Amino acid sequence: MQSTAAVPMSASVITTGGSGARSGAARRPGRIRVCWLRGEALACPSLRISQEPARRAVARAAAASNGAVAGSGGFDYDLVIIGAGVGGHGAALHAVEEGLKTAIIEGDVVGGTCVNRGCVPSKALLAVSGRMRELHDEHHMKSLGLQVSSPGYDRQAVADHANNLASKIRSNLTNSMNALGVDILTGVGTIVGKQKVRYGKVGFPDKEITARNIIIATGSVPFVPKGIEIDGKTVFTSDHALKLESVPDWIAIVGSGYIGLEFSDVYTALGSEVTFVEALDQLMPGFDPEIAKLAQRVLINPRKIDYHTGVFASKITPAKDGKPVLIELIDAKTKEHKETLEVDAALIATGRAPFTKGLGLENINVVTQRGFVPVDERMQVMDADGNVVPDLYCIGDANGKLMLAHAASAQGISVVEQISGRDHVLNHLSIPAACFTHPEISMVGLTEPQAREKADKEGFEINVVKTSFKANTKALAENGADGLAKLIYRRDTGEILGVHILGLHAADLIHEASNAIALGTCVQDIKFAVHAHPTLSEVLDELFKSAKLQPRGVQDSKPNQPPQPLLKVLSFITSLFSSQK
Repeated sequence: MQSTAAVPMSASVITTGGSGARSGAARRPGRIRVCWLRGEALACPSLRISQEPARRAVARAAAASNGAVAGSGGFDYDLVIIGAGVGGHGAALHAVEEGLKTAIIEGDVVGGTCVNRGCVPSKALLAVSGRMRELHDEHHMKSLGLQVSSPGYDRQAVADHANNLASKIRSNLTNSMNALGVDILTGVGTIVGKQKVRYGKVGFPDKEITARNIIIATGSVPFVPKGIEIDGKTVFTSDHALKLESVPDWIAIVGSGYIGLEFSDVYTALGSEVTFVEALDQLMPGFDPEIAKLAQRVLINPRKIDYHTGVFASKITPAKDGKPVLIELIDAKTKEHKETLEVDAALIATGRAPFTKGLGLENINVVTQRGFVPVDERMQVMDADGNVVPDLYCIGDANGKLMLAHAASAQGISVVEQISGRDHVLNHLSIPAACFTHPEISMVGLTEPQAREKADKEGFEINVVKTSFKANTKALAENGADGLAKLIYRRDTGEILGVHILGLHAADLIHEASNAIALGTCVQDIKFAVHAHPTLSEVLDELFKSAKLQPRGVQDSKPNQPPQPLLKVLSFITSLFSSQK
């Protein structure tokens, strides 16, 4: 069965790659290729209907009639955002672009977790660890014809590099909002009623403002299980670790997800021995199993790392009075005591918890679920009765949909689109994730087990193809041939379900795949894209070219679902031309 449809139409109503019609331009009849999409029907995104500017103008007028314009409706603001992290910042900038009078409330510092205690300073440490790892790899350096003797590092200078980077990015975010006219209000924000927010800080009187729309963007904090005592020196979270106040000889890392894996890269490069403590039966449980197995071979086994799986750290006691850090391990299933570890330090990397206390959600009949604010697919907050709370949204870690900084920003932009009169639903399966180890790991969409489960449930078949970095010229030139790229797609339609990469610059390579998923590009179309040679991007080029579809006229052994997205597209195009007559 074909996965695209060609629809003849008059090209006079189409413009390519731009917005707006070219008036009077005579064009030959063209054809639109329509790809099956997950849950939505969209025409090829490079083709824009010429009425788009008019449609947007109508939408803006509708929004204005509803009061969604600056200074309208008797509200102090069109939009108030509680939390100035990456998500709140992205929403604020897009809101100003849409002409909304916007304020952002921050009780700590601009930038939130990502900039101050997360992705930004950690990348500074990882940049150092990558270079140290390369300089210490004598075989690697000799193969490149380089000679390096006794590489070392200055711990405080490394820590300063991370802190200075965070300060610079924080300043950039603040300046960008000030320059665009976003009001930055200092204090802790609390919702006191419908479209009302109170904010203030200790020692100063509270202030109350009104807003036509409110976005909660308060982020998250490190999750610390019961029984673990944090002292910030010998037992600590990622918040403390990023300060790099010490490099312990032996450190236990509780949790082997993104955070734990990245810190293992940092600590081992700087000379520490690492012991992972993982509650599940395998390391890196959130990764595609095949990628996790390869990552263990490349990132764990050759390094000074050992691990305990299937165990809980039931109790951790900080070092004191000359005694080491004590970690009591129990079996994850039987809860029986297994052993006690004695280490120099312990990093707790067991995930993150939403920071939603004190928001005043009880004032609007909203009950959190394990701390997360319940939302629908449009990030609209749901009350205790399952109803949408009008004009209230929640984005980022606080809603728990996808705890990534760039996901929070995308959700914020999506909300502003809705506020501005344009319906928008974000496809979270198109949002990529990355782990910045050496080499890096990245992923987008479904893992292979998830894809197989979906295929069994919905009645279609999947194919899996892989390519190795060992066949890539640029990777070989850099002696970085350890790597794999994996594509999971529908055999009948060519829809991309997931892409997973482990290898050199995997975090940069993943975006071609994530954009393909977001735009509904199928493998039979993206395989014709041209990539510069020699580049690492050719890893994905080979991956997409390796994909084989089901032969035309051959049906799956399982019943196939009707191509509803395609029918919706055809229906939309038919109605469009009917309206032109």
